[in-house]
Amino acid sequence: MCLGLVTTISNLPNSPVLTVMTSDTHHHQLRLLSYNIHKGIGGRDRRYRLQRIIDVIAHEDPDIICLQEVDFNVKRTRFDDQSHLIPSALNLPYQHFQLNHRIAAGGYGNLIASRIPLIEARSIPLTLRGRKVRGAIVARVVVNHHNLRLVNWHLGLVEAERQWQVRHLLEHHRFRAMATPQTLILGDYNDWRNQLGTGPFAVHQYRHLTTPPSRFRTFPAWLPLGSLDKVYWQGPDSAAFHARVVRTKLAQQASDHLPLVIDLTIPNS
Repeated sequence: MCLGLVTTISNLPNSPVLTVMTSDTHHHQLRLLSYNIHKGIGGRDRRYRLQRIIDVIAHEDPDIICLQEVDFNVKRTRFDDQSHLIPSALNLPYQHFQLNHRIAAGGYGNLIASRIPLIEARSIPLTLRGRKVRGAIVARVVVNHHNLRLVNWHLGLVEAERQWQVRHLLEHHRFRAMATPQTLILGDYNDWRNQLGTGPFAVHQYRHLTTPPSRFRTFPAWLPLGSLDKVYWQGPDSAAFHARVVRTKLAQQASDHLPLVIDLTIPNS
C-alpha cells in the first residue's frame, strides 16, 4: 500500500551521548523542535530562503529536530539536499531522512537530526490506499541511560485517514519492537478539530502536551488559527515538560507553519 518510501541514515562513530544539565543535578533536560519547514519556502512571500529556516532553528538551539516537508533534489528548491544542508549548518551529525512524496528524481519527506546518536531509526509507511504517500520515522536515543523513543510524522488531510494512521503506527510491529518506557510523538498532525486525543491516543494512554489548542496555534505562520503541530507523550509522570510556539518575526516569514519547542526534563533513575 505504500510506494516510494526511501530512507537513508547517517551516524558518526565514537561520539558521546549528550548530557544537558539543568541547575538541578538530579535531572537532565533535552530540547526538541518540531517544524513543518514548507521546503524552505515562505508562506506569504513564496520565496525559497533556506537560511531563514536554519536561523529560526539555530536561535532555539535544539538538541533534536523533527522536520516535515524537507526537499531533496527538486527544481523549486534549486535541487538542494535539505536533509544534508540543514543538519550540517546546525552541527547535528546524526540524521535519518525519509523520502515520502516523489517529484521526478527527488521529492520531500521527514527528517530527524540530532546531537545525540540515533541508536536505531526505522521508517513506517502510513499510506492509506488512494491517498497521498505518508510515513513516520521512529528513532531511539539514550540520554543518561534513559531510552527515549521518538516519532516524527506528517499526517493526512482527512479525519478518517488520520485516525487510521495513528492506529496503524501504534499497532505496527516495527514500532512495538522499539518499545521504550517513554515515547514522544511529534509533527504536523493536520488535526484541525483536535479529535485524535480522544481516539487512538486515549486508548493507548498517551498524554497530549500541546493543549489547550488556543495556546499552540501554529498555522498559518503569519496569522495562526489552527493548532496543527502537536506533541503526545507516553511515559512516567515524573518527567516534566515545557512546550511553546516560536513566534518570532523571522519564524512568521520562513515557512507557513510556526515551530514547536519542547523541553523535556527527565529525572535520574
